[in-house]
Amino acid sequence: MAVYVDEAIWSWQGRKWCHLLADDIDELHRFAATLGLHRFSYQGPPKTPSPHYDLTAFERRRAIVHGAVPCDRTKIVMVLRALRRQVAIRSAMRA
Repeated sequence: MAVYVDEAIWSWQGRKWCHLLADDIDELHRFAATLGLHRFSYQGPPKTPSPHYDLTAFERRRAIVHGAVPCDRTKIVMVLRALRRQVAIRSAMRA
């Protein structure tokens, strides 16, 4: 499994931000914990349909040092779609 970060191009509150995603939601949470991110900063169902963490440009560099794969917009969208399918399957199994 892999963890991915896109480019830090999103401006908010005077900083540049990016997205942290993984092939698996559990892996995403494990990796975020290694970066010292709190679980409450996770953005995903039911709040949003896109399971991810937002990272600052500084946190992005740390994520890459810890093994996250830098990727372009095309790759991050592919990973995001796969995660959404995973969330839908897990939700259906619980119902």
